[in-house]
Amino acid sequence: MIKLQAIILISSLILTLYSFIDCARRDDSLLNKLPKWGWLLLILLLSPFGAIAYLAIGRVRREKGPRPPKRRILPPDDDPDFLRKL
Repeated sequence: MIKLQAIILISSLILTLYSFIDCARRDDSLLNKLPKWGWLLLILLLSPFGAIAYLAIGRVRREKGPRPPKRRILPPDDDPDFLRKL
C-alpha cells in the first residue's frame, strides 16, 4: 500500500513539474482560456488537477501537416546572392 502511495505521489510531482515548466516556457499566444500567470497559479495551487487541466485545455494544439522546411544558413562564400553583389 505504501509503494502505491509513493508511486502516486511521485507521478503527481512529475506531472506538476512538467506542466509548470512547459507553461512557463510557452509563449502567451500559445495558451488558451487564461493568461500565463493564471495557468501557473492553477498548476501550483491545484497540483495534479491544475496540471491535467492545463495539459488538456490550456495549450494550443499544433496543426498536423507538413512542417515548413528549415531555412539553411549559408556562409557568405557559398551564398549565390552574396557572391552576385561582389
